Amino acid sequence: MNKFKLLSLAVLLALPATETSAKVRLPHLLSDGMIVQQNADVRLWGWDKPGTTVRVTNSWSNDVAEAKTGKNGEFLLTVRTPKASYTPLTITFDDGDKTTLRNVLSGEVWVCAGQSNMEMPVKGFDNCPVEGYNEEVVGARKYGGIHYVKIPPVMSMKPLNDAQCHWEAISPTTVGDCSATGWFFAKTVNEALDIPVGLILANKGGTRVESWLDADNLKKYTKESLDSAANVKKFGYDYHRPLVWGNGTFSPILNYTVKGILFYQGCSNVGDPGDQYSQRLKILVDQWRRDFKLGEIPFYFVQIAPYYYDNVNGEQGARLREQQLKAAQMIPNSDLVCTDDLVYPWESQQIHCSQKRQVGQRLAYIALNHDYGMKGLMCESPQVSDYKFVGDTCFVHLKNDYRAISRYEDIHGFELAGADKVFHKANAYYYWTKGIIITCPEVKHPVAVRYGFRNFLIGNVANAAHLPLFPWRSDPLFPWRSDNW
Repeated sequence: MNKFKLLSLAVLLALPATETSAKVRLPHLLSDGMIVQQNADVRLWGWDKPGTTVRVTNSWSNDVAEAKTGKNGEFLLTVRTPKASYTPLTITFDDGDKTTLRNVLSGEVWVCAGQSNMEMPVKGFDNCPVEGYNEEVVGARKYGGIHYVKIPPVMSMKPLNDAQCHWEAISPTTVGDCSATGWFFAKTVNEALDIPVGLILANKGGTRVESWLDADNLKKYTKESLDSAANVKKFGYDYHRPLVWGNGTFSPILNYTVKGILFYQGCSNVGDPGDQYSQRLKILVDQWRRDFKLGEIPFYFVQIAPYYYDNVNGEQGARLREQQLKAAQMIPNSDLVCTDDLVYPWESQQIHCSQKRQVGQRLAYIALNHDYGMKGLMCESPQVSDYKFVGDTCFVHLKNDYRAISRYEDIHGFELAGADKVFHKANAYYYWTKGIIITCPEVKHPVAVRYGFRNFLIGNVANAAHLPLFPWRSDPLFPWRSDNW
């Protein structure tokens, strides 16, 4: 689609409905096959002639909700939804003419946001396959209770209130176009709870965290320009531009009632200084929670996977992962999935790694544990809790290990440095009374220890659930301090 057509579409979507006819117009997001959040006061909205009363009835209760359109023709009201069920429901809007939504299901609704690793469909991208695609197509027939809607990526300088989209039920012909991470999340939640799951896919490959911040937050917390012409000139890739993707691709979903947000983004912010990314991600989460008006809804996100970034031994990717872990500590009701083990040795130059099943499952384990009462699930990756140096040896202890570590011998991923600040590959093994024991022939007097702290360094430490140890360094430790350790 050329730039003129994109601009025309953005302008049309931003306009309120001003038809003289008395026919309700609904946003495309409210359509046949949608899934509504169960047991909730869900928002329904649309447009009609100004001053028109719109009545809404439904198939599961005798309740009637009504609202009168304002000067711009917009209305918004709430309807109480039933508990989750595979029974098809209907919702009818009546302003004298009736518009009925059919095959609506009540279940759990999650937003899938971020950049290309969230966008990546089950069928993969060109030269970027997703592992297990054929198996998912063969088994998809059993998961018709999972529906998804893809919000088309559109840029806009102003927040849009509609998007050209429609809901799809999972089937062998539709599963391939669903976000792979979202699909494996929904599939796991559906299997665990046996209820419908809805996914709203609102993402765009290559976007920065600034691409989703609104104008007020960009003005207050960043030095990003809000001049469209200047940004076209500054950013060779349109997906790096601030503001416009949030306005065009996320704003249209903000009236929808959801359970929580899943987020997979960060590669385009690699190289950000200090804790800038941590701070801006928290600002973005605060913004989305404010705009959804649903309180402190869950925010579960994915740490970027190892990738070479032009130098496998560089640290810029590791520093972004460190910022993501810090963000998880800063953002209330959030959690972070570690993906340090989900790349193959031959994927150092593959930004879209193929193991998406585990990413979606790990997000689901967090949600099932935190939000759906399945406390027996081991959902947390281990982290370093403390360390000490004794002579030529470093001893490391973990938290969130669930009383087990995945291996005793041949541990990879640790490095030690002495006073010269040069890190060397270390030998490591585990002993249950002492923790992980680390030595290095080249470092006689270690003063710093790291694990997986390179752009592409695959470690092999995991806990009882075989969830991987987060990459980490003792220089510096949280809370944040200067890198000149």
